[in-house]
Amino acid sequence: MRSQWSDAEAAAFADDPVALRAYSSRLLGREPGLVLHGGGNTSVKVRERDFFGDEQEVLYVKGSGWDLASIEPAGFAPVRMELLLRLAALPALSDTDMVRLQRTAMTDPGAPNPSVEAILHALIPSRYVDHTHADAVVALSNTPDGQARLRALYGERVLVVPYVMPGFVLARQVFELTRDVDWGRLEGLVLMHHGVFTFADDARQSYERMIALVDEAERRLEAEGALGATAAAEVASWDPLWLATLRREVARAWGRPVLARLDERPQAVGFSRRDDAATLARGGTVTPDHVLHMKPWPLIVGESEPEGEVAAFGEAYRAYFGRHATAGHAALDPAPRWAVWPGAGLVAFGPSPARLRVVRDVAWHTVRAMQWAKALGGWRPVSEAELFEVEYWELEQAKLGKGGARPPLEGKAALVTGAASGIGRATVHALRAQGAAVAALDRDPGVAEAFGGDVLALVADLSDAGAVEAALDRVVASFGGLDVLVSNAGTFPAGAPIEALGDEAWRTTLEANLTTHQRVLRAAAPLLKLGLDPAVVVVASKNVPAPGPGAAAYSVAKAGLTQLARVAALELAPAGVRVNVVHPDAVFDTGIWPAERIAERAARYGLTPEQYKTRNLMGVEIGSADVAALVAAMVGPAFAKTTGAQVPIDGGSDRVI
Repeated sequence: MRSQWSDAEAAAFADDPVALRAYSSRLLGREPGLVLHGGGNTSVKVRERDFFGDEQEVLYVKGSGWDLASIEPAGFAPVRMELLLRLAALPALSDTDMVRLQRTAMTDPGAPNPSVEAILHALIPSRYVDHTHADAVVALSNTPDGQARLRALYGERVLVVPYVMPGFVLARQVFELTRDVDWGRLEGLVLMHHGVFTFADDARQSYERMIALVDEAERRLEAEGALGATAAAEVASWDPLWLATLRREVARAWGRPVLARLDERPQAVGFSRRDDAATLARGGTVTPDHVLHMKPWPLIVGESEPEGEVAAFGEAYRAYFGRHATAGHAALDPAPRWAVWPGAGLVAFGPSPARLRVVRDVAWHTVRAMQWAKALGGWRPVSEAELFEVEYWELEQAKLGKGGARPPLEGKAALVTGAASGIGRATVHALRAQGAAVAALDRDPGVAEAFGGDVLALVADLSDAGAVEAALDRVVASFGGLDVLVSNAGTFPAGAPIEALGDEAWRTTLEANLTTHQRVLRAAAPLLKLGLDPAVVVVASKNVPAPGPGAAAYSVAKAGLTQLARVAALELAPAGVRVNVVHPDAVFDTGIWPAERIAERAARYGLTPEQYKTRNLMGVEIGSADVAALVAAMVGPAFAKTTGAQVPIDGGSDRVI
């Protein structure tokens, strides 16, 4: 590990210690081997004047909900040092009271809640304090002789603190251990099974002390052959239908829709193929904090069906709760958060793509640290009882039921075809706004640039059955299954009377507007049958109930598509899959309606382009976003008991009505 400090970058914050604190915190946060997704915390002590002009010492400590990788000055909570130091001297204090009292001591009531380790930061007399969960350091501590290893590595420069529960108990322990310590001789603290603290009066020195201590730990792992002990395999072998079934069963155990993501990286697959993978994985988490993301252990996929696998995990988890629960503990759901799937890799479970990333990253770092520790003599994290203590921490229990309403499509996996522009693109945005995880498929490579990172962009030609199958495999690997299919891809050919309609124009129009939809539906149907409240919406056209001259091929294709959807509604209803159709008309903000075509059509009717766009009974213009909003509603709870419906969105057409 190497320092990423830049004097040129830091110079911009030289006159603002909190901004400088944010800068060096981001350097730490960008190193996955140091902190992951909200882990770790940092602080700076400053002297400033209050409203009355009185000088006071204030600790700016990382606030709850902020990530070190992206933290800004607003992410630090300012807390009066005087109160924090008085709290540290108390013989006992509940963590709930500690959080409440810290909140009352803030100089800015609009700031986030201070870290639960604020008191510990206050106890360290240096101006800058850095705290990480460095993989290499924690891996050394999670060995049978971890404490001795760390003391031998760092000597008297670092104080090694035995493990205790985070929060006030930890702060109190450090308070007692450091009563007579000469802080000037220390470069850091290592908290067993937890992480490492470094500190200095200079931001760069504190940061680079962290880098140096972690680098020493990595060099020790390398010297003992541990870094090379991580197994790797290039080829994963897995069944999409099996994964979709597993994800469905996990969602049932969780009591809400959830996604799944398969990690097929060589290190993940290699770990899954280790003979001792199950033993290592069941041993516990890298740090007790990780239990909040991971549960005490993963699901170990064996030889039975997913239903049995998940049920067995639930029984084991309920037994674990029974062994350790006391009065007042409310049981959490008995669903796994990750799985080890031999030969396939690791699987993460969560209600959103963001949560999947957290679990996937933590799992990957977990199996890496497990293998390092194993190579050093054994994997020995904290005990099951200590994990339970963190998982059922009073601060975590207090959060139950406070999450607020969830987006209606959260935990759902959706695929939109023809997604690069027009109705398809708007539908992707509408489904994301409702909480769905969305795959956007188009033959246009520009689909990859059309959306943000939370959208899975797929480039595929739907005339190629193999490409369709491969795209659906990617959807399952990324989201665990398929719940929503919006079959939208298509083209609008130039108009021609039947007598002038050539064979090639006929064939290509039916292929693009009918056959490709059948091809996608055929491949998706087995996955939809395993989905969570699955729904299909087919985007057809007003030309089905009210065709116009010069559009025979298009009208026939869309009529055939509607008939295909009706048959699909009949066939898939027993499996709980609903299939509905929307019939848009005159959606002019799409690629099939360039300005010159609108002007030409308007002139044919003696209208201006603006009049032509609103020539419906309601006198309104229909946009892609309007169609997308209807589609999002039709795959949501409002249409949960509707299938086989055909809904126009055309502002009212007398020819249809």
